[in-house]
Amino acid sequence: MAVSSDPEFHPSTLEKWAEAAAKSAPGGTLAGLDWVTPEGLRVKPLYTAQDTSALPNADTMPGFEPYLRGPQATMYAVRPWTIRQYAGFSTAEESNAFYRQALAGGGQGVSVAFDLATHRGYDSDHPRVTGDVGKAGVAIDSVEDMKILFDGIPLDQVSVSMTMNGAVLPVLAGYVVAAEEQGVEQAQLSGTIQNDILKEFMVRNTYIYPPVPSMRIIADIIEYTARHMPRFNSISISGYHMQEAGANQALELAFTLADGKEYVKTAIARGMDVDDFAGRLSFFWGIGMNFYLEIAKMRAARLLWCRIMKGFNARRPKSLMLRAHCQTSGWSLTAQDPYNNVIRTTVEAMAAVFGGTQSLHTNSFDEAIALPTEFSARIARNTQLIIQEETHIPNVIDPWAGSYMMEKLTQDMADAAWAIIAEVEEMGGMTKAVDSGWAKLKIEASAAEKQARIDSGRDTIVGVNKYRLAQEDEIASREIDNVQVRESQIARLAQVRATRDNASVTAALQALQASAESGAGNLLELSIRAIRLRATVGEVSAALEQAWGRHRADTHKVTGVYAAAYESGEGWVAVKEEIEAFAQAHGRRPRVLVAKLGQDGHDRGAKVVATAFADLGFDVDIGPLFQTPAECARQAIENDVHALGVSTLAAGHKTLVPQVIEELRKQGGEDIVVFVGGVVPRPDYDALRRAGVKGIYGPGTPITESARDVLAQIRKQLAGT
Repeated sequence: MAVSSDPEFHPSTLEKWAEAAAKSAPGGTLAGLDWVTPEGLRVKPLYTAQDTSALPNADTMPGFEPYLRGPQATMYAVRPWTIRQYAGFSTAEESNAFYRQALAGGGQGVSVAFDLATHRGYDSDHPRVTGDVGKAGVAIDSVEDMKILFDGIPLDQVSVSMTMNGAVLPVLAGYVVAAEEQGVEQAQLSGTIQNDILKEFMVRNTYIYPPVPSMRIIADIIEYTARHMPRFNSISISGYHMQEAGANQALELAFTLADGKEYVKTAIARGMDVDDFAGRLSFFWGIGMNFYLEIAKMRAARLLWCRIMKGFNARRPKSLMLRAHCQTSGWSLTAQDPYNNVIRTTVEAMAAVFGGTQSLHTNSFDEAIALPTEFSARIARNTQLIIQEETHIPNVIDPWAGSYMMEKLTQDMADAAWAIIAEVEEMGGMTKAVDSGWAKLKIEASAAEKQARIDSGRDTIVGVNKYRLAQEDEIASREIDNVQVRESQIARLAQVRATRDNASVTAALQALQASAESGAGNLLELSIRAIRLRATVGEVSAALEQAWGRHRADTHKVTGVYAAAYESGEGWVAVKEEIEAFAQAHGRRPRVLVAKLGQDGHDRGAKVVATAFADLGFDVDIGPLFQTPAECARQAIENDVHALGVSTLAAGHKTLVPQVIEELRKQGGEDIVVFVGGVVPRPDYDALRRAGVKGIYGPGTPITESARDVLAQIRKQLAGT
């Protein structure tokens, strides 16, 4: 057994420990005490100085290369991280009131969530977004909405983060023009635009245009902001959505840094000097319940980014240091026993702080059920205030430094991620890895494996697969009247169009389209010009779509991963046998279409269910993203399915699910069983059942349980009962 090189540490000490530990270890051996992480890293129960003696970065300082211990020399000892709560819902008026209340209650920055219609570049009156307006974020159609959104918020003093990628040009332009009309110059603006399109093609799916022109948008924004907005971060390279989609920490780290590398290449190819823009790049990490690995991931990220930027011959310290915003996990939150989520978010927030984040959003405990209420949002915000002001955690810079375990785990994480980055480089870079579908399938396989470990009980989720409550209490949730919001947005759109100079708007949009086609000019500059004239988000997006088209992703599913990770078991075998019996009795297997409706591109749940159902023996079809209810019903009928499963995470279920059931009836598919999975507040269950939904499966429902119920509903339908 390896021994320590510490002169005060004797081999006999380690041997005595091993002997004592083995007596209480299962089977009398230490071999079973190692924890193997989802990344395949082996974490030992005990670390000594021997584990860190050969590490190359064990003796570094905060604020100095390679920034492993933090990008600033004093970190939180002088100034704590920024409390930046991500929020947005309904109308600009309601979101503005929420922001102002959050700032008055201790928030230190505004982080805007836009609705899916805005993300996908549609105005609120577009027929494809009837169920999406104002539901999972705030509806923004023009600069008039943006002005209301920031009314009373001094944009020269409050930094603004905007999670926007697909419609990034009109949204960023709207923010710039709203600030101008507030009297704030572009050079005074501080904050971040996400502007990270590669991860959209991998996981979140709020893209609009194909990858190549999308990369041009990124380069134009980096170029424009470097010239005119020196305090503004031109891109936030996001791993958060990868983790939410199922990536383990090594995949999240590797793919995010590889995305960043690709964006730097793109800007350099435009003739920009790396040191002119690299200091304005930032990163965005998801922080889940894997406490040690999350801290190690953030420390390793700074180490690797410094290495990557040195490869581009960056010289300025700000170009070499990785700065990050973090958000606690949304996926780790449970609908069952939801007050447990307060503890989960606290643990995740502490991991982000120990990892050295520059700003942090803490999720509300009810987000697995619905949009946060003011009550739950206050608890989430106060979680950070308590860590900042009551615990004295910020007084020590990188308190994990020197930990044998953490230093070794940081290096192990860096090595694992670097190996994946090297694999991406061999494929020709992240754009090609994304375009081929390889990166997306890697994440989907990781998601299926995780769900199988939970469903089989190998991974414990308190209140879900262990220590379950016999009776769940009702939790108050925020309700958005989608119809009312959409009507108010349509009315404001009509007013904007009636009072502007339409000829000037048309000319500005034509200039934008010409630039997109020719490659000449800066697209953000032209978008700002159009937005000043009161062009809408949808009109700017449509002008670019005329030049480039709208991207449509291929739909694939991984197979065998869920079954392999589930490790069989009586429940699994029993469901497979029931499906085999069905196939023998009816001459074919039960056939299911798994679908997403509206502009909800969050497809982790849909892909995991499709994978698991296929592994169980169902014939499974996956519908393309962004279907209307009529399109979905038509596909279900044409594919002759027994059941249609709608996956929903964006609160559009009360509008879209009844519409798809009505379309099935209109088109002759009334015998198709409809079930719903995802984030559905319990008060909505009765309305969905009255509309004709046969099964509702919230977060945490084991796959075998939902599969057995779907099969039973199909049998009932075929039997006419």
